[in-house]
Amino acid sequence: MNTENMHVDLSSCDREPIHELGLIQGFGALIAINLDWFVGQRSANLEQMLGLDEPVEIGARLSSYLSKTAFERLRSAVAGLIDPDQVGRLFGLDLIGDGRLFDCAVHSIGAYIIIEIEPHAEGDVNRQIGLLRPIMARLEKFSDANKLLAEAARQLRMSLDIDRVMIYQFHKDLSGEVVAEAKRDDLGGFHGLRYPKSDIPAQARELYKRNRFRIISNVNEKPVPIEPGYTAEGDPIDLSLSTLRAVSPIHIEYLQNMGVEASLSISIIIEGKLWGLFACHHYSPKILPYSQRTSAELFSELFSMMLERTLFRKRDEQRDASRRVHDRLMRDIAAGTPLAESLPLLTPVIQQIIPHDGASVFVEDVYDSSGAAPNEEEFRAIISGLNSAATSRVLAIDSLTERLPKAERFADRAVGALVIPVSRTPRDYLVLWRRGLVQTVTWAGKPEKTVEYGPNGPRLTPRKSFEAWQESVEGRSAPWTDGELQVAEGLRVTLLEIILRLTDDAVKERAKAQSQQELLIAELNHRVRNILNLIRGLINQSKHEAGSVEEFSDIVGGRISSLAAAHDNITKGNWSAAPLSELIETEAHAYLSKQKDRLQVTGPEAMVAPEAYTVLALVIHEMITNSAKYGSLSDSSGRLDITITRNSDDSLQIDWKESGGPPVKPPTRRGFGSTITERSIPFELNGEANVDYRLSGLEASFCVPSRCVEWNGAFIGEPDGAKNMQPDDNVPQDVPESVLLVEDSMIIALDTEDCLRELGVENVHVQSTVAGALSFLEKTSPGLAILDYNLGNESSERVAEKLAELGVTFWLATGYGEMEDRLGELGASGLLTKPYGKAELATILTKSKS
Repeated sequence: MNTENMHVDLSSCDREPIHELGLIQGFGALIAINLDWFVGQRSANLEQMLGLDEPVEIGARLSSYLSKTAFERLRSAVAGLIDPDQVGRLFGLDLIGDGRLFDCAVHSIGAYIIIEIEPHAEGDVNRQIGLLRPIMARLEKFSDANKLLAEAARQLRMSLDIDRVMIYQFHKDLSGEVVAEAKRDDLGGFHGLRYPKSDIPAQARELYKRNRFRIISNVNEKPVPIEPGYTAEGDPIDLSLSTLRAVSPIHIEYLQNMGVEASLSISIIIEGKLWGLFACHHYSPKILPYSQRTSAELFSELFSMMLERTLFRKRDEQRDASRRVHDRLMRDIAAGTPLAESLPLLTPVIQQIIPHDGASVFVEDVYDSSGAAPNEEEFRAIISGLNSAATSRVLAIDSLTERLPKAERFADRAVGALVIPVSRTPRDYLVLWRRGLVQTVTWAGKPEKTVEYGPNGPRLTPRKSFEAWQESVEGRSAPWTDGELQVAEGLRVTLLEIILRLTDDAVKERAKAQSQQELLIAELNHRVRNILNLIRGLINQSKHEAGSVEEFSDIVGGRISSLAAAHDNITKGNWSAAPLSELIETEAHAYLSKQKDRLQVTGPEAMVAPEAYTVLALVIHEMITNSAKYGSLSDSSGRLDITITRNSDDSLQIDWKESGGPPVKPPTRRGFGSTITERSIPFELNGEANVDYRLSGLEASFCVPSRCVEWNGAFIGEPDGAKNMQPDDNVPQDVPESVLLVEDSMIIALDTEDCLRELGVENVHVQSTVAGALSFLEKTSPGLAILDYNLGNESSERVAEKLAELGVTFWLATGYGEMEDRLGELGASGLLTKPYGKAELATILTKSKS
């Protein structure tokens, strides 16, 4: 064997300097300048790309070749670079002043600034951004991760008009699998194929995290050299963040073996890690305009967040299931059954969230097992190995014999184990077991790469066969997933809690229970006494109004029923505020069950606090009863209108108007009912009550203080068109025609812009920098402005000063509550605390016109 081959292994690709090839792809040109804006390096096609007659000299000032406007815009873009990996984008830039437009990408790397130049596709920027919104709206409908991936591949293929889009997910061993695919009908499928980790070298995976988008426009095109090949310091140029970076010869050969002539990769980043890629293949050369690639990169960021949310939702479901297991175990086991005897209770519950084939419990030197599990002798043989593991940590093993050779004794029953320690000394365990299974991994070609001699000696070459290669892996169980490990950790804590509870002093538990029981009895006694006193008072006060026993029974029964109904309404919400509409409906039902059109209640829904609800119950009961006896509800033609109003101080106004009934006569004497109606709200709630016995019908008004009321924005019993009586909080009636939004987060800006337009704002002007906002205000004066106070490395105070000078109402948006102290100083109308949404924006639009 040639000894040189011994030094060539699967990590050789990991050491290839793919970011320092000194070459770019020919669909663009590159300039590298130093911090003084002198040209340090340039691509050999620069003059051809720009249409220059004279060469761009190394060491010359870049400004001498560009128009003044273009040069200043490039300087501004570079000045705006904050993050080391940030790339500034400029679209439609007339670089040399001859009317030809270019797209430019700028980034800094070490002591140099890299400017990449491509021809501009006229009008493509807005079109691409416009296409993105409906795509994301469609993807929002999918809650299942697999369906989301499949639809994302389909949508991306259509938007890029490309032959094949695969979604490639990395596994824990860094091998990858095609988990979704959209392709031309005549192409063979790669869905389900696995690729070894060496197919995407380690440094390539790092670059995918730093630079989300990678394009290869033509694998057969000769790359363009960068001249000179090294910087003045003697180093090769670092193209890690370059879009134009040429392609490794090994990767070119890889794609050629597949018949692919153009490709692009878009990263999927979850929790800061490379979860996977959109791997796109085209079977002829294809150049995507920079605007389209920018849109695809934005799609990657939005999709990554969407997928992350979907995966988190799955984790949340597992956590919820784990919580239910916790509750059930606490109920079933903490009742007193020793843990060592609890296996029949444990395993069916745990099986629902962590599939397993057997289980063992080893607590206080007592062993029990069920299903496919080792016997006691076999288990005790591996205890020393289990005890050597880290303290208080769940241990997941899918091949026991590799870790614990003595487990070979029961390999016919279990080869995987999830070991959950539930104490420290002595070591107690709950262990879930899994049987061995024959795993068939479908590889895209044989996983090993072959060594061949090339122009530069021995090197690894890509596999030249992409037919499926199946590899069976025996002696392993199905792997334990991250979600299962999280559930197991929660289970460990639950079992520890159970053990602590079971070993606690039983006397203390009984004493605590006795104390709680005495407290409940005392509270119940207090409430019962209050109720009995109230009923006694009702009976004493009502006896003077009755002319007979039957009438007395009806009066007292009605008042007690009213209190009971009110009590039901507030207790079904755990003694919280209850809706006024239910109170009115309950009281009126007895009299108007078949003539509901004779009662009309309009206005906003009021949620009344418990202490006020029972008072209002008696008042409404008396008013309804009197109307049914003597007023508008006592015949077949009368009508009762109740109008609910939210006063400016948030107090509750109830206006009562009866009409169409018999003529009204004021009462000749004041009974207890009249006392309840006229005095209970002022006396008990410090509110107001006025009753006017008009000949045409009784009219009354009641005011309940704001401390007793909550408003939820709903309306009750409104007739057609009644919504116009009071503006809907979520849809302002009169909004500014134009709004200036100063926000440096594009996602927040897009969301806010959508909300403002949905609320009726015709023109939303979005600026992300102080300079942009001030430039806009030099030309236009908006009706309202919303300023993000912190704009990266600058604040929007100068914009606030300009708005105050122009007399434009504006609000500050910030995540820092202490900014409220500076509202007066800056002249802002108020503070919009992040995160905010459509409801908060509706509020400030309404206030800006008030």
